[in-house]
Amino acid sequence: MLSTTSEHAIRALVFLAKIPQGESVLGRDLSSIAEVPSNYLAKILVQLNRQGMLEATRGRGGGYRLSRPAEDIRLIEVVTALEGEAAIPQCILEHSRICSDENPCAAHPDWKHVRNTYIRFLNDTTIARIASNLEEDDVEKLLARLKTLESVEPKHQA
Repeated sequence: MLSTTSEHAIRALVFLAKIPQGESVLGRDLSSIAEVPSNYLAKILVQLNRQGMLEATRGRGGGYRLSRPAEDIRLIEVVTALEGEAAIPQCILEHSRICSDENPCAAHPDWKHVRNTYIRFLNDTTIARIASNLEEDDVEKLLARLKTLESVEPKHQA
């Protein structure tokens, strides 16, 4: 149900949630780690930055990092930031129709359970929760790969 754009954004945010606090990752390195084409990811990161989920810093020690705790970033926020209200599926038979118990389509009795479960998942799931489910080996591999890319640098204090 998630668009490719939302999947890429969530993957990038999860990786950023595992970076030590105060450090940033260059966009090209995040692209490599998240396996997202760099131009595509750059557009996604701009939108996430505008929505206040990321900080972007230029220059030495710059790059991207979460602008607030991963516990405060819910999937619903990520998905709607990128896709707008289209992120919340309505009627599966008529795209512009809003199904309800009062105005149901032919699929509504079964669809409403799937839709409600999906919306609950987006509302209840945070980037931190997904990041915490990563295996420790995967986190170590991620951080080791970032170090080989030489992009994780402490943010310089002014």
